[in-house]
Parts: sequence; C-alpha cells; structure tokens
Amino acid sequence: MSNLNLEELAGLSPFELKDVLIKSASSERGRSMLNAGRGNPNFLATVPRHGFFQFGLFAMTEAERSFIYMPEGVGGFPQREGIEARFEIFTNTHVGTKGVDFLRSAVSYVRDQLGLSAGDFIYEMCEAILGCNYPVPDRMLKLSEQIVGKYIHSEMIGTHPFVGSFDMYAVEGGTAAMTYLFNSMRENHLLKAGDTIALGMPIFTPYIEIPELNDYQLHVVNIDAPPENNWQFTRKELDKLLDPKVKAFFLVNPSNPPSVRINKETLEYIAEIVKKRPDLILLTDDVYGTFADDFVSLFALCPYNTILVYSFSKYFGATGWRMGVVATHEDNLFDELIAKLPESQRKELDARYGSITTTPRELKFIDRLVADSRTVALNHTAGLSTPVQAQMALFSLFALMDEPQAYKAAMKRIVRRRKIALYRELGMEVPHDPDSIDYYHLLDWETIGTQMHGREFMQAMMEQFKPNEFLLKLAEETGVVLLPGRGFGTAHPSGRVSLANLNEVDYARIGAAVRKLGSRYYAEYLAKGGKPADDVKPVPGDKKVKPAKRK
Repeated sequence: MSNLNLEELAGLSPFELKDVLIKSASSERGRSMLNAGRGNPNFLATVPRHGFFQFGLFAMTEAERSFIYMPEGVGGFPQREGIEARFEIFTNTHVGTKGVDFLRSAVSYVRDQLGLSAGDFIYEMCEAILGCNYPVPDRMLKLSEQIVGKYIHSEMIGTHPFVGSFDMYAVEGGTAAMTYLFNSMRENHLLKAGDTIALGMPIFTPYIEIPELNDYQLHVVNIDAPPENNWQFTRKELDKLLDPKVKAFFLVNPSNPPSVRINKETLEYIAEIVKKRPDLILLTDDVYGTFADDFVSLFALCPYNTILVYSFSKYFGATGWRMGVVATHEDNLFDELIAKLPESQRKELDARYGSITTTPRELKFIDRLVADSRTVALNHTAGLSTPVQAQMALFSLFALMDEPQAYKAAMKRIVRRRKIALYRELGMEVPHDPDSIDYYHLLDWETIGTQMHGREFMQAMMEQFKPNEFLLKLAEETGVVLLPGRGFGTAHPSGRVSLANLNEVDYARIGAAVRKLGSRYYAEYLAKGGKPADDVKPVPGDKKVKPAKRK
C-alpha cells in the first residue's frame, strides 16, 4: 500500500476504488480474494428462465413452419392464425419438461386472471423471443406492458389505494433509466443548469455524481437519513423540501447501501410535504423493493408527482439481461410543467419533436423520454430488445403466480443467513431493523471498533485513519474487498458489504478478517501506551495483549 496515494484515492467513485482494492487483494499469490464490493447476486430465478428457453423452442418451430422447404437454415415469421392450438400441442408433447408446466400455467393466468388473449400473448412472445421485428410499440410491447404493469402494481403499490393507471417504458436496467431521465428532464426544461435538487442520502453513487457533470450543473441539497434514526429521514431534514428553490427530490428506496426501506410514517410525511409543494418532482428508485414484505413505494402515495424506476436485475439475478422500467402516472406533473413552459421554449420543443409527430405538444413526457433515448432522430428504432422484454414478462408472471411468495421468502432467507454468518465471526449480536431488507449491509467502523475495544481506542483510530485506509489494509492483508460507505453519502466511515454475491461461509471469513485486523490495530494502540478498555466484552478468539507501560 506504500505506493498508493490515499488522498488521491479518496476522490474516486466507490466503483472505481473497487478496482484498486481488487488489485491490492490479489497481490498475494495463493490467497483467495473475497470481493463483497459489488451487488451482482450469485442467485437467480430458474423457473422463468426454463420457461423462456422452452418458449424459444416453440418459437423456432413456428419460424420453421413458414419456410418448411428451405434446408439452408432459413425461417420466417410466426403466424398468428392457429398459434394457440399449436402451442397446446407443443406443451402436451413436452409435459414434464422443465419450464413447460410453467408456460402452460402462465398462458392460463394471462387468459383467466388478466383477461388478455392467450393467442395474442403467445404470438407476441414468439415474435419477441425470435427478435425478428422492431419493438412495436417502441415504448414497450403491448401485452408485455400490461403484464409487467400488473407485477409493478403488485410489488410497488400492493393494496394501497391507487386511482388511474400508469405508463411504462422498458429500458436497459436502472442505469439506463437514470441516464435517460436526467437527459430528458434537461431537454424538456424540467431541470436546467443552476437549479437545485435534493438527494435522499445515502444514495446510489451516480445520483451524487451526475448532477455535478458539466451536462447538468445542478446544485444539490442533501436530505440525510442518519443511522441514529435507523436510516429514516428526519422531519427536520425533509422540511428542506419546502424550499421552493428545490425543484426535485431523488431517492433510493430501500436505500443503497443501508438497505432500509422508508417506513410508513416517513412516506406519509413526504406526501404531506408534496401537498404543500405540488410542483415538486419526485424520483424514486425502488430496485430493492421486491426484497421487502408488503413494500409500498412513494409512487403509490404521490403518483402525480413521482417517476418510478425499477430494475429486474437484483431480485431475479438478471444483471446481464439489462432490464428495467420507468413508470409515470397517466396524469402527471411532468406533462403539466411542460405545458406551462414559456411559448419560446414550447416552440423549441415543437422543433425538437416535430419530426416524429404532427402534434408535438400532445407528446407525453414518457414518450419524449423514449425519443430522447435515441436522440429523437432514431426514434423509429427505439425500444428495448424484444427477447429481453419477453424474459421480463415471464419474470413478472412467475412472481404474480407465486401466491405463497415462496421465491421471495427464499431470497430473504439467503441474504439474512449470510448476515448472521458475518456477525457470528465478528463476535457481535446481529443488528435488527424491521425495515431492513439485508441486500447490503454497512459496517460502521466507529461502531464496530467501539464495541470491540472501547471508545478511547476508536477515537484514537478516527484521528489517525485517512479516508479508505482501513479498506485498503483489509484488501491488502486479508484479500477482502468492500466498498466505502462515504462514497454513497454516509456520514461515518464504513464499508459496504454486499450480502448477495458470495456464499455463506465467505461472509463468516469476512467477519473474521475484519475482527482480526481490528484486533491488530488495538494491539498496536496498546503497545504505544493506549488506555485499555475495561467495559468491553472480549471478542471470542482474540489474544490478550498487554498494554505498554504508561510514562
């Protein structure tokens, strides 16, 4: 670590610092690295994937029917007429094959529970999986939007009263949603350089970094959710949103990295603020909401003001698919604000979107989002890859059909067992928060060090440590890679542990590595004359260290 400049590294994004930590962790030959720095899960939903591949086989039989006399490997488009009967023959022929029973149930669910045409659904899925046509409609395939919409309603709104419907745009994951939204809000004058936005802190790092870019030049007000308040926003912090200078409030719920959902009381208080600030734009990124029981999104309470972002990546183990959605209510603030723009700006937007519609002023914000994602001129080729949309629909049906929520229970069980293993080797009680979903966990160095070796020791360490020093030492000496909590906007120095991407035994090893390194620092502190703690329970496995004689 001697050749690393800690001051320079302090300015890196957590995800860029990760590469430095990985290099340090990999420096010692024969030692395995434990990289808990990234949130890519090592679990995934198998049933809807089996369904996808079986549907793909059926789609291929449909393609080959059209050009049956072409041995050169040429097929054609599937035919709508009679497709439902042919699908029934296919599934009857393959009874017992993994994925086929799921498909039979899915088609039945689409017809009997959602009230959609089974034949139209089968045809849309075949064409989508074959990828033989442009996405039409470009915002999202017609039936897929309705199916995914049911899933989003079930997971993000639940039984909360909700009037009207919402539109969705299928995008390449949550990262694409962020990119497109920042851009379209700027292009449509919802946000401009010099405007002030609020960020619910801590938050996914790009939300901190994007406003600072020359493209946007936004001023940021932090709305803090401190650990002392169980990672919930305080009313004092939320009252900052009453300032009319604040144009928008962006938040991640459940939070990243604490993985704590906003509780009912806080959501209701935000809704009260919105009544006083009806012009306030809200963006809620609810990627981890599906890991919580009875989750309710801010979108459910404030649909008129809120843009919802959701990604399928984490819950279904589908980061490589790049699938997510942006949702806005059919009646929303964004269309209202655009309609109220000065005439000069409206004419400017007429010119921008005039090539794709003869009535640009009637173009919804979400459809402007689609056009802007392809720089308007390529709007005719916009839209998410159709095979991805097909898998998205099957993921949604899988969750909708799982009435006992067995898959959700399994997801929660996996990450919570890993957290228990982590704390068992730390020698500490597992912290409990009913609003925590445990996808990530923050190890607060000050809290852990104080519990292990006393407050005086930890105060000395806090004065001595440079930013990220403990993380670098942890990587260099033990091969454990964590991300810095401060890169996500936390107030205290900490390490973000992803509880999703390693095996249970690995989290035990991480806990032991953190404890071991902390104990070494404590031994050095005592050797230099530090005062030993007399009110701290010994951590199992730690060696007794005699303090140096005090002069």
